Amino acid sequence: MRHIEDNLQRTIIQYLRLKRILVFAVPNGGSRNAREAHNLKLSGVLAGVSDLIILMQKRAVFVELKIDKGRQSEYQKKFQQDIEGLGFEYLIWRSLDDCIKFINSIDND
Repeated sequence: MRHIEDNLQRTIIQYLRLKRILVFAVPNGGSRNAREAHNLKLSGVLAGVSDLIILMQKRAVFVELKIDKGRQSEYQKKFQQDIEGLGFEYLIWRSLDDCIKFINSIDND
């Protein structure tokens, strides 16, 4: 499943970069030993952070990628609440089509 989500992320990144959208990934995933995980946490890694962050003129959008019926973890739900509480957008995309619809909505603004 993770492999499919990784491919979705790569495809979305390529598309957004072709559209000249400033986007970056937050590499929070992956397996680590306890010591490395502890050091990363001390360095600012935060469980639940969205997969992608898109920055536009006076706008930040946080995007979590999920495939099929994938569900958010409790950490991801908490991060979404925090982001929305600060007035930012938090989206869940399950396909490239979700991304394209978002870009088309920007173009129509």
